[in-house]
Amino acid sequence: MSEKKFHSGFVAVIGRANSGKSTLVNSLVGEKVAIVSPKPQTTRTTIRGVVNGKNSQIVLVDTPGLHRPVSRLGSFMDQQAKGSVYGVNVVLLVIDASRDRNRADEVALDMLQDAETPVIAVLNKTDLVKKQDLLTIMDELSGNHFITEIIPISALKGDGLDVVLTHIKQHMPEGPMYFPEDEYTDQPEKVIAAEMIRESALYLLHDEIPHGVGLDIRSMKYKPSGVCEIHADLLCDKASHKGIIIGKQGSMLKNIGTKARMQIQRMLGAKVNLKIWVRVKPNWQNSVSIMKDLGYHNE
Repeated sequence: MSEKKFHSGFVAVIGRANSGKSTLVNSLVGEKVAIVSPKPQTTRTTIRGVVNGKNSQIVLVDTPGLHRPVSRLGSFMDQQAKGSVYGVNVVLLVIDASRDRNRADEVALDMLQDAETPVIAVLNKTDLVKKQDLLTIMDELSGNHFITEIIPISALKGDGLDVVLTHIKQHMPEGPMYFPEDEYTDQPEKVIAAEMIRESALYLLHDEIPHGVGLDIRSMKYKPSGVCEIHADLLCDKASHKGIIIGKQGSMLKNIGTKARMQIQRMLGAKVNLKIWVRVKPNWQNSVSIMKDLGYHNE
């Protein structure tokens, strides 16, 4: 890539749920763009993170994990992931090397068979895999003609990320600076704050609850004192979940709020007064109006 001319472009980051896509995007950007949790299907919409380099700008598009949808929300997430591979300059296919390949991995490979875009396969979590097993996986993937590169990495530890960026840049055409140099995401502060609250809930709640959790920020405004006051509704599917989310004497909700508030304050660089209410919205994941209110809708 020429050092004198500016090169830029878009990279779709796809793969099965929990393959480490969001961790990879955050690590490449150097800032928290997408929320991360051990729970599957954490990312629900496409999120753009910006990597600015010398004479280059790479826009990473993080996507929901490929999975079998069981609700309208699940179908929306699946469409977001599959639609992201069109109109980009590179596709990063993230594969969790520490787990056996499953149906979602096969769907991703099948989807890219006729791709006209360069596909870089990124084998993530290689720090958890024996060298011989890793070589076997790389050998299997090399049989896919559409894969231009296979790169072993550990997004969490930062191993191999410079190699990933080098190969991405090789495919970037000459182009404009799509985002100002000091911006690292296209997500509004309100959206990022909502995601940080949801991330806190994902970490702290029981396994059966997170998929039924939505987050709606009703208001977010700065007071004359400089304090940012946020009022948010945490939605759940069932009345039985409300008590679990609130916890004994409000302890769980307090922990969720404290964890989220600390993250939001770091993002905003300002003191935050966060108030969260728990609302029961049965079957909200199949409600067109609620999903639209939460930002889960195709343009």
